Amino acid sequence: MTVVEQLIELQEVDGRIRELEHELKDLPRRKALEMARLSGVSADLAAAKVNLQQISDKIASFQADADALAAKVQDLKIKQASLTSNKEYLQFSTQIDFVSHDLETTELNKMTVEDSKPSAEARIKDAQEKYDALKGGVDAVCAELDERLALVKEELDAAMAERAEKAAAVTDARSRLYYERLRTKRWPVVVPLTHTGVCDGCHLVQPPSVSQLVDANAKNAELGRPQAVVACTMCGRMLYRG
Repeated sequence: MTVVEQLIELQEVDGRIRELEHELKDLPRRKALEMARLSGVSADLAAAKVNLQQISDKIASFQADADALAAKVQDLKIKQASLTSNKEYLQFSTQIDFVSHDLETTELNKMTVEDSKPSAEARIKDAQEKYDALKGGVDAVCAELDERLALVKEELDAAMAERAEKAAAVTDARSRLYYERLRTKRWPVVVPLTHTGVCDGCHLVQPPSVSQLVDANAKNAELGRPQAVVACTMCGRMLYRG
C-alpha cells in the first residue's frame, strides 16, 4: 500500500470522526430545542394555574370581607334592638346602612370575580391538553436523541481506536506529520490532482512542476520507492494523481 493510500484510509476515518463529533454537539442542541417547545407550553399552563389561583384568592378574600361585614351588620342590629333612645337608634341605622352598602359592594365584586373563573378554568384545560399532547411527542423524540447520543459516543470511541491504528500504519513519518498539522486547517487534506492539473480542494490550476512531482510520486509508489509530500501551491493540501 502506498503512502497516499495509507493517508486516504486515515482521512476516511477522520471524516467519520468529524461527522460524529459534529453530531455529538448537535444532538444536545436538538434536544434543548424540543425541551424549549415543551417549556413554552408548560409556561402557559403554569401562568393559567397562577391566574386561577389569584381569582380563587380574590374570591376567598371578598368572601371573608363579606362574612365580616355581615357579622357586623348582625351585631349592630342586635345592639340596636336594645336601644331606648331614638337618636341612638337612628345613629345605628345609619351605621347599618353604611355597612350594608359595603357588604353589597363586596358581594358584587365577588360575583364579578366569580364570573371570570369559568374562563380561567377553560384556559387551564386548554393549556393542559396542549401540554399533554406535546409532551408525548417531545418525550419520544428526546428518548430517540438520547439513544442516538449513546450510539454516537460508542461509534466515536471505535473510530478513534481505528484512527490510532490507521495513523500508526502510515509508513512515512514526514507525510503523516504534514497531514496531522494540516487537517485542523484544511479539509479534506489529501485530494486528487485532476488530469487537467487542478487541485480538487481549492480548484486552483497547478503549475506543470507540481503535476510532474505528483506523477513522480505515483511512479515511485509503483516501484516501492520513497514518496515526497506534494502540496497545492494555493491551499497546501496534499496532492496525488486522481
